[in-house]
Amino acid sequence: MIELENVSKSYSTGAPAIKKIDLKVEKGEFVFIVGNSGSGKSTLIKLLLKELEPTEGIIKINGRVLNTIKRKRIPELRRDMGVVFQDFRLLKDRNVYENIAFAQRVIETPTKVIKKRVPAMLSLVGLSEKYRSFPKELSGGEQQRVALARALVNNPAILLADEPTGNLDPKNSWEIMRLLEEINKRGTTVLVVTHNREIVDAMNKRVITMNKGVVISDEKKGGYLYED
Repeated sequence: MIELENVSKSYSTGAPAIKKIDLKVEKGEFVFIVGNSGSGKSTLIKLLLKELEPTEGIIKINGRVLNTIKRKRIPELRRDMGVVFQDFRLLKDRNVYENIAFAQRVIETPTKVIKKRVPAMLSLVGLSEKYRSFPKELSGGEQQRVALARALVNNPAILLADEPTGNLDPKNSWEIMRLLEEINKRGTTVLVVTHNREIVDAMNKRVITMNKGVVISDEKKGGYLYED
């Protein structure tokens, strides 16, 4: 599903962001990626999204080698990966329904399909009654659930969540994590970058720990090793 072979990334200054990472995530896994600020977690996500190119090494997703994918094929690659960010990144001038539908419109999904998929996603995240609301009318937890529905509307094989609870209170954080676990149970491979020690320790999933650009621990059922 996701495979990195001897992957390194250095920036123009020459400073290495990640160094010689070997990593494999199988289909259907739920994986936390943790580590202190500057450990390389965000760089890893950007490499998987092909926002950055590795300095060396090979990255494969669903059997496709990212290194050789042409720029015009990148949108096609990303259709198979839903992404959720800490700051939600919703379109402020569109309501909940249109924010979710937008992800389908950009790939020219037929309107009749959109009319079925969007309500289904709203039901999944518990926001069916909020479809006409605008982002400013929603709580942080509700906005993140809309972002999650948008990430899932195209039925991606992989969901990348970069600090999805970073701006949420504990109650809403746990609601998001329960949703991610439910999504994973339905077959989606889930990668979560987080600083939330309590969630990582309680959920008892696979934990990959990074430090200074290196994977220093990879435990099938692990916990958070660091204090921030």
